[in-house]
Amino acid sequence: MLLALAPVSLFGVFIFGLKALLNIITAAAAAIAAEFLFRLLIKKPVRVNDLSAGVTGVLLALTLPPTTPLWMTALGAVVAIVVAKEFFGGLGANIFNPALIGRAFLVMSFPTLNTWRLPVLPIPKAFIADVVTGATPLGITKAGAAISEVGASLVQAGLSSSASYWQTIKSLFFGFNAGCIGETSAFLILASFLVLLVTKVIDWRAPVSMIAASFICALIFWQDASIALYHLLTGGLIFGAVFMVTDYVTSPVTPKGKIFFGAGIGVIVMLIRRFGIYPEGVCFSILIMNAAVPFLNKLLPKKYGFVKKAKK
Repeated sequence: MLLALAPVSLFGVFIFGLKALLNIITAAAAAIAAEFLFRLLIKKPVRVNDLSAGVTGVLLALTLPPTTPLWMTALGAVVAIVVAKEFFGGLGANIFNPALIGRAFLVMSFPTLNTWRLPVLPIPKAFIADVVTGATPLGITKAGAAISEVGASLVQAGLSSSASYWQTIKSLFFGFNAGCIGETSAFLILASFLVLLVTKVIDWRAPVSMIAASFICALIFWQDASIALYHLLTGGLIFGAVFMVTDYVTSPVTPKGKIFFGAGIGVIVMLIRRFGIYPEGVCFSILIMNAAVPFLNKLLPKKYGFVKKAKK
């Protein structure tokens, strides 16, 4: 998983600079140290060599703005490891995704976390779009700012024919916009998804059903395919679909359960974006469906030793 996260992490450092790199290193180091010290304290075997704590730290950092103070990043990593993972019994016993618990804790505790930073490198002219502003694209739309700020009208039919709209989509797809460290480039995230899929590290059902359900709900709520596409490329939707909902521990074990799990997340994401006060909804949606995983495993269990009857 760390190898799959490398391109996204490097791109985040490339466009946001040294601050992004320091946040990634701080989160990984704090997560590893927290696991090591806590397990020593409770006299349990230390297993930092499995790198699971490091993965949690990197995932947490990639879901945070590059402007996050390092002490805040470290605190979120400690909460992710100690509260969301070790309090439940350690690796394999946690109910909720640890990285998302750390992020949710920081978002709820420190409102200033929702400040953003533009890319530090000069943006290529081919990717310059009105969406590249001091706020995230979703933040602008949720705040009710002039829709021209996000490239074109997001409330009128005919949006897909706007040149500025497609310029905005290009910027969002390749990642040249304000946002969290690892969530801006849909292109690199999808490339990592293909690698993980081909190497059979993850299953396709949960992420695909999440993205499909999100798109369908966006179509229902806004009744415009161009707006639905815009929602898929903004925020952490694709990042969450690829790297969060595929977590072995906090996702269902059955194929049908994975589909219900992903679809439920997609629906909740769009409900939050449409009716909630937060412009983003991926973090809370995944955590809500994490709580439903034990139910999904019992509702759609794997029957041990079950064999279909042969046809006569």
